Amino acid sequence: MQMNGMRPLLLDSPSEEWKMDGVPAYRVEQVRNWVFEKGVLDWEEMTNLPSSLRAELSEFWDAVPMDKMRAQGSKDTTQKFLWRLRDGQLIESVLIPATKGTRGMRSSRLTLCVSTQVGCALGCKFCASGLDGLKRNLTTGEIIGQVLLARNEAGRRIDNLVFMGMGEPLANLPALLPALDQILSPKGLGIGARHLTLSTSGLVPKILELAKYPAQIRLAISLHGGDNQTREKIMPINRTYPVEQLLEACERFIEERKKMITLEYILIEGINDDLEQAELLAKHAKRLNAKVNLIPYNQVDGLEWKRPELSQIRAFHKKVEQGDAPRVTLRMEKGHDIDAACGQLRLRETAESLS
Repeated sequence: MQMNGMRPLLLDSPSEEWKMDGVPAYRVEQVRNWVFEKGVLDWEEMTNLPSSLRAELSEFWDAVPMDKMRAQGSKDTTQKFLWRLRDGQLIESVLIPATKGTRGMRSSRLTLCVSTQVGCALGCKFCASGLDGLKRNLTTGEIIGQVLLARNEAGRRIDNLVFMGMGEPLANLPALLPALDQILSPKGLGIGARHLTLSTSGLVPKILELAKYPAQIRLAISLHGGDNQTREKIMPINRTYPVEQLLEACERFIEERKKMITLEYILIEGINDDLEQAELLAKHAKRLNAKVNLIPYNQVDGLEWKRPELSQIRAFHKKVEQGDAPRVTLRMEKGHDIDAACGQLRLRETAESLS
């Protein structure tokens, strides 16, 4: 993708098909090694390339998809990065370490929450990403670039990727699927498919399209309401694809992929936290044999909604478990002190720049 006359972004080219006119194949492989193995995105640092070639490549290709504008860390070591893209737009990524002592997890495991769009068009009522609308889709290179640069910031390998940052991932499949190809490829980042999770607000046709993608990536559904009336208060997309259609698409995805999905459920005080909703959630999870992630609401500037009291959170959790949901996890999410809800840091930076 070329914007405003800028050089094309190297990472937008499929990694298996990098073609640089007049550049020998072995030199292209050296570039690939610098980018994916070493995380180097500065032509001058690719020291085994001749200086004349480095100058030529620098003239025609942009290797750096974005610059770090701000990084915020929290008491629990979660970090949030604000990136400035080449056209001046802002996006976010969040780097999350596994909680020490969590059963079945290495305490050193790192997960990156990746954005796929600048803003979002779906307008989910709990989310800061859509408060300013959708600006544009990210390119393949801008998606991969978040992983490369966050890995450099961490100083080590990132184990898991969750596409749950800014934007609706399934609304940008033309750029996202080639990014997944590079992420999965042994010649790319070499991260296994079971370590990749895509989250969707419920774009039914795109769920069915994703079911045809060959790699066994994981799917998470942002449910947030057990019936149409409740879900529509939170997620306008439910008017287009109501709960029953969404569940049917999930069943078809599961049948096609033979893989368990996850139902994400953000608990919002007085909106979707009553025990009747817990019973419905358990019923849907049992029907789909799906995991459930319960996530107490993370306060967003400009929105009046609140997280429930801890006693209500625990009662809701218990009721879902009693409904025979296959597996229920309560995630007391990290990052309250770094604006970790999707889009908050970007909105704050934009507001500050305009003031």
